[in-house]
Amino acid sequence: MSAVLDAEDVLALGPVAAVAAVRDALTAGFDPDDDVPRAIVPLSNGQGLLMPSEAGGWFGVKVATVAPGNTARGLPRINATYLLHDSGTLTLRALLDGVALTTLRTPAVSVAACLDRLRALADSSIGGLRLVVFGAGPQGEGHVRTIRAHAPVTDVTVVTHRGGLSPVWANRRLVAEDTAVAEAVRRADVVVAATSARAPVLSGHLVRDSAIVLAVGSHEPSARELDGVLMGRATVVVESRDVALREAGDVVLAVREGRLAPGSLVTMAELLGSGAAVRADRPMVVKTSGMAWEDLVVAVAAYRRRQQA
Repeated sequence: MSAVLDAEDVLALGPVAAVAAVRDALTAGFDPDDDVPRAIVPLSNGQGLLMPSEAGGWFGVKVATVAPGNTARGLPRINATYLLHDSGTLTLRALLDGVALTTLRTPAVSVAACLDRLRALADSSIGGLRLVVFGAGPQGEGHVRTIRAHAPVTDVTVVTHRGGLSPVWANRRLVAEDTAVAEAVRRADVVVAATSARAPVLSGHLVRDSAIVLAVGSHEPSARELDGVLMGRATVVVESRDVALREAGDVVLAVREGRLAPGSLVTMAELLGSGAAVRADRPMVVKTSGMAWEDLVVAVAAYRRRQQA
């Protein structure tokens, strides 16, 4: 009988094991460019996404929906279910909560890409890393939790368009128009952009040369969270060149502006598989759009943990 992993079961895998699952897949030689492209289906009230992948003896598919109008209704903007099969018999082995899986794997991919630099920054810091997070939603929180699981953090500033209380995972909350935001970004070791914005949320001139910037909010060619100034200054790490040049507006628009050369993009497979160098005197931008193989390797890890429990 197929196992059913609810949100608690999926999240019980934890950020350390999720990051390890992503890194292990890439160091073992998996090439994300071989992954099956996801299908995005326009719907009357949003989008449907089908994300299939096969690797390591497993096949899985996430079925997700994005309904922007749900926020006003007090309903989740994203809903998802994950179906995990073994490749040998194509038998369904598990049904997983797809929202929890996305919440866990997205920051795991970001941290998997920058882990070496993240730890080097932490080693050179006094007391821990300083974070600025644009967006107070699940991905903002998830990135803070995943970074904390791998390196000491001394300060977290969250930036939103509305005021309000600071979430429990941050030291303070600033409104985007506050002049203090610029100074926070200048001092930050890590900047996280996890918003639904369609235009840049910060000035690329503010980011320190040593900083890491993790951008996860946009996956459309016309939407961006980072400006061309930052993309032109940085070493830009992506999951796949093809996916980035097709879906990642931060990349697509910077290329169109002539600030970023497509050939300069560094893939995660090159970084972790063949040890591609990332210059320490330039910002490191990790721009992810979300790919099916990431869901698969984290789902397999969560399933195996459940079976061994």
